[in-house]
Amino acid sequence: MTQQTTRTANTTACDPQTSVTRSLLGYGVIAGPVYIAVSLAQALTREGFDLTRHVWSMLANGGLGWIQIANLVVAGLASVACAVGLRRALAPGHGATWAPRLVGAYGVSLVGAGIFRADPGMGFPAGTPEGPGPVSWHGMLHFACGAVGFLCVIVACFVIGRRFAAEGRTGRAVFSRLSGALFLVTFAAMASSGGAIWANLAFVTGIVVIWAWLSALSLHLYRRA
Repeated sequence: MTQQTTRTANTTACDPQTSVTRSLLGYGVIAGPVYIAVSLAQALTREGFDLTRHVWSMLANGGLGWIQIANLVVAGLASVACAVGLRRALAPGHGATWAPRLVGAYGVSLVGAGIFRADPGMGFPAGTPEGPGPVSWHGMLHFACGAVGFLCVIVACFVIGRRFAAEGRTGRAVFSRLSGALFLVTFAAMASSGGAIWANLAFVTGIVVIWAWLSALSLHLYRRA
């Protein structure tokens, strides 16, 4: 019996389909930590950048702006790959169709946010006049991409929360729903506060939480694959 179980486990571990699914989910595990680490490293070292006044998207401006542009695009592509992994890992059951689509849309929106650069302003990059500054066409598209993507990942949190609730995983269901609700509140606060310090810092918290949610979900499904 033990030998048969071992052979079954080894066969599963070597199954190409399982390996592909785990690889795709692995991108979801690392996407958030890499994005946050790269963003914070720039926020703490770029001249003139202030975490209490500037959102991370503004790091795409200036001579080193290509770093944040690449960061957004890579995080977006990793999220799209994760969405494919979610589709494979969640099927069948609640959320097997819509959760991957929503996470995939979030990933596409990050790529769009990288392509359409946020406008400079509020004294960043160094030498930029104080105040919000004029809104360009690419700045408007950047905000539109972010808004659509953020709403998609928020809805995905609730879809996955329903899935976990149906499976009897109450703790994970609560975490998923709270993550979506917190991100919604912090995004709305940032978008409507006119650059208030508390709102910017709250939004940073929301970003960390939503990426932590995607990493935790991907890791959970990776282990179950």
